[in-house]
Amino acid sequence: MQTKRRGLKAAVVSNPDMLGGMPCVRGTRVPAETILAYLREGDSNVQIFEDYPSLPVDGIDAVKRWDEARPKAAE
Repeated sequence: MQTKRRGLKAAVVSNPDMLGGMPCVRGTRVPAETILAYLREGDSNVQIFEDYPSLPVDGIDAVKRWDEARPKAAE
């Protein structure tokens, strides 16, 4: 059963000891880029949570905030 830690909002973090430093949702091994790929394909939040039940309730929002804040490559 998943519990939400009081006062701790989901965030995207990078740890060199986990998945080679790939940005993941804190407390999980779910890469942020994987969640973004689901969103780009038009998958619903429900589908994402079904496929990744370890995501915290606000995990998808954390990935969206992370994506908006990071520098974008010039097109």
